[in-house]
Amino acid sequence: MNSTATRGFNKLCLYTLVAVYFLILVGGIVRATGSGMGCPDWPKCFGYWVPPTSVEQLPADYKETFAAFRDQKNQKFARYLAAVGFDDTANAILNDKSILVEADFNAAKTWIEYLNRIVGVAIGLLIIAVFVKGFQLRHIRAAYGWVALATLVTVIIQGWFGSIVVSTNLTSWTITVHMLMAFVLVGLLIWLWVDSGQRKQYPATKGIKVVLLGCMLLLIIQVLLGTEVRASIDRIATQMPRNTWISGAGADFLVHRSFSWIILIFHGILGYQILKTTGHNSLTLALFVLILLTVMTGAGMAYFSVPAFLQPVHLLIATVTFGTQVLLFLRLNTKRESVLVN
Repeated sequence: MNSTATRGFNKLCLYTLVAVYFLILVGGIVRATGSGMGCPDWPKCFGYWVPPTSVEQLPADYKETFAAFRDQKNQKFARYLAAVGFDDTANAILNDKSILVEADFNAAKTWIEYLNRIVGVAIGLLIIAVFVKGFQLRHIRAAYGWVALATLVTVIIQGWFGSIVVSTNLTSWTITVHMLMAFVLVGLLIWLWVDSGQRKQYPATKGIKVVLLGCMLLLIIQVLLGTEVRASIDRIATQMPRNTWISGAGADFLVHRSFSWIILIFHGILGYQILKTTGHNSLTLALFVLILLTVMTGAGMAYFSVPAFLQPVHLLIATVTFGTQVLLFLRLNTKRESVLVN
């Protein structure tokens, strides 16, 4: 489907997808530079829509003020968790006083986080445009309206949950959930982009699609394991020299590193099956290049003391890899009339 009515929608979905990937890169920079708490409140930053540039612009008791603000928000969030049965998680948030420790003001970190939020607002506007256009095209394909609505709801939840990530002082499980929702958003946008554009397809068996689904699940698990490694490093970063961070991460890093071999093996099986069934195609080749780049950047962080510039690159490549997996899955066709397009 590539009619005049859907062509503009197709381009909008692609631009929005690229913008989301850019936001993930910026988010990785925020994480790598330790700027996640550069703004202790949300959606404002130190109570301003345009953040301060020096500590003199803040009241003397700014730490106590914003710690109390976050404590109030955490208590409300804990009530929500308890209401749906997550009592242990709610109690952990309420009893962990380290969550309320306020960092010293740092202008550079504040503005890095603020720019991250500006990009997030731009993404929100693009998603609204996707929803409006998808809703208008529901007479052509009803799924456009529903999936576009799902992207809007996902972004709204993502924005709200971003405030929880801040109020809980970057608790590791909240960062993990935040990352998972980014994956959901990427998947929804890729579906809209593929379905509204030219339907390039590759013939495949159901077995290949099952293996690909397994590869997708394994990659998601690996990303979640990576967030645990990052959380471990965050806990020791202020206490140990940089060249000991990896060893200090202990079992979290060893599991993450070992799991990469499982990723490689499963993608090797996938590649063999695709090559045997459909022959060479550029999308599968791109997926393997991305997998290798993910492993190489991960190894670079392990062997070169977690250089800051590699962290956001590693995360971005992993999320682009997931998007490529989703794209390949949508283009694999198990029907006999499939046509191979390189």
